[in-house]
Amino acid sequence: MTRAGSPPIGVFDSGIGGLTVLRALLAQLPHERFAYLGDTARLPYGTKTGETVVRYCLQAADALLDLDVKCLVVACNTASAVALAAIRERVAPLPVIGVVEPGAEAACVASRSGYIAVMATERTVSGGAYRQAILERRPDARVVSLAAQLLVALAEEGLAEGPIAESIARHYLGALFAGGAECGADRGNDRGGSAPDTVVLGCTHFPMLAAAIRAVVGPHVRIVDSAETAAAAVRSELFRSGLASPDGASAVQFIATDGAERFARVGSRFLGRAIRPGEVQLIDL
Repeated sequence: MTRAGSPPIGVFDSGIGGLTVLRALLAQLPHERFAYLGDTARLPYGTKTGETVVRYCLQAADALLDLDVKCLVVACNTASAVALAAIRERVAPLPVIGVVEPGAEAACVASRSGYIAVMATERTVSGGAYRQAILERRPDARVVSLAAQLLVALAEEGLAEGPIAESIARHYLGALFAGGAECGADRGNDRGGSAPDTVVLGCTHFPMLAAAIRAVVGPHVRIVDSAETAAAAVRSELFRSGLASPDGASAVQFIATDGAERFARVGSRFLGRAIRPGEVQLIDL
């Protein structure tokens, strides 16, 4: 359970992928306490209707509000794309940060040419949230979106590195980045370049596969990690609003709606440290 003291930051995802966001938050905000809620009983959100996703997200937000959180992080691309406005209305005036907007902003800053590739799940791609957010910030951008669903399974199965991961990453990216190490060195840096010069990891699972993706796109392409950019946005908001904790040790309360043992086993890889099943509190939403 969370300790007495400064209120925790609430972090919500449909499952365990958002633990990459929590990992980045712990690194960037070492004095904060966190409550992480994974709605593991009802994942994946990407196959649900928009109305259902909004309903699930509002239920999760209410559960975190009961813990007196001071900020809410929507560490799920589908939820960020579909339900962010509804969540903000429900929890106002608490700050709410999703993963799409910070990732799009970082991509626009990172790209020299404006040619940006977005890797995400099918629902995030079909919804066009990253494309819209990028074009709002950089109307001259050229955005190509790739649905890379198999990468989710690789991350959860612990196959995020090595020849299998690189083969699947090449399956999705090879046509865009033919030439591997040469991509982005010069051909992708001007408006007429044949390859994007920036790749957005638009799924919270995909940071686990960053090395495999790097092996395919080459060393010169910028990779924007939506987990890192979301954590940076949270840090900025907390300091801007005077909500940041100045001292104290970090702590995490893990909450799930099903499968404490699997949450702990798979989540340990995503978080980068061991999670014990006994640390995971199960709730109904």
